Amino acid sequence: MTIEGVEVKIMGLDDFTEQEAQKYIDYVKERVEDPLKSIEVKLCDDGKVDVDYTLQGEKFERIRRITGYLTGDVSSWNDAKRSEESERVKHNVFA
Repeated sequence: MTIEGVEVKIMGLDDFTEQEAQKYIDYVKERVEDPLKSIEVKLCDDGKVDVDYTLQGEKFERIRRITGYLTGDVSSWNDAKRSEESERVKHNVFA
């Protein structure tokens, strides 16, 4: 089911209602700042409920700096500037 744009997955609880799902959504939203993408409510073997959730990621635009230009989109560049971008050495970043 989907409530307020949040995908809700229920496992092991056959009589789970939308009102209960809404309470779990509200509970998680009170504790996180980022938008909620999905929530999974699962009945465990010991009778307790496990709640797992996923947040929506931030959208970002890649920005490149090539010889004085700061841009995220190379579609407006001329052939020489596009060639310069494709020939440059790209370095890996390790965490």
